[in-house]
Amino acid sequence: MDPLPNPAPLASKLRNTLLRYHSIGAGEWRGAKKTKDVTVWRKPSEEFSGYLYKAQGVVEDVVNRIVDHIRPGPYRLDWDSLMTSMDIMETFEENCCVMRYTTAGQLWNIIAPREFVDFSYTTSYEDGLLTCGISLDYGEVRPNFVRGFNHPCGWFCVPLKDSPGHSLLTGYIQTELRGMLPQSAVDTAMSSTLTNFYSDLKKALKT
Repeated sequence: MDPLPNPAPLASKLRNTLLRYHSIGAGEWRGAKKTKDVTVWRKPSEEFSGYLYKAQGVVEDVVNRIVDHIRPGPYRLDWDSLMTSMDIMETFEENCCVMRYTTAGQLWNIIAPREFVDFSYTTSYEDGLLTCGISLDYGEVRPNFVRGFNHPCGWFCVPLKDSPGHSLLTGYIQTELRGMLPQSAVDTAMSSTLTNFYSDLKKALKT
């Protein structure tokens, strides 16, 4: 088990990585799934043998409220259908923490429940916010869970200039589920997980 990293350089590196993903040209992405709420693209990840996914959709609410629902905190567990538990293990400052969370089994339990320990960081971006994270090798792995690993991930949320009360939410996700899994099952699950994330989030914001 690694010791906890110094949060400041890790946060800075993580932010820079997400900004780089956010500047990748449209031509490098391939369409993966599209619904009325969200479009999902993917491209081969530079971090591991799977894909980096990009999801984008308009959400009817203000930036701060949307990000409060996404980042670690009391809201997330209430609405995210994939997340089954969440504990804040360490808090460095208001916008920076280490959390442990577990996810439900997927695809008729072909994908068994997973556990993640992530460093999470929220910072300003243009007129909005960026909340981002990366997994750490920290804490004992609990029995009955496979420890997954999130390579740099994040959500950019900015207000829509011409539509007050609406925000553009763009996510970058690259999750290594680990364990003995067919890659095709993982790819199917990732696209569905991201479209469900938007529909669950929209429902939660309306309540």
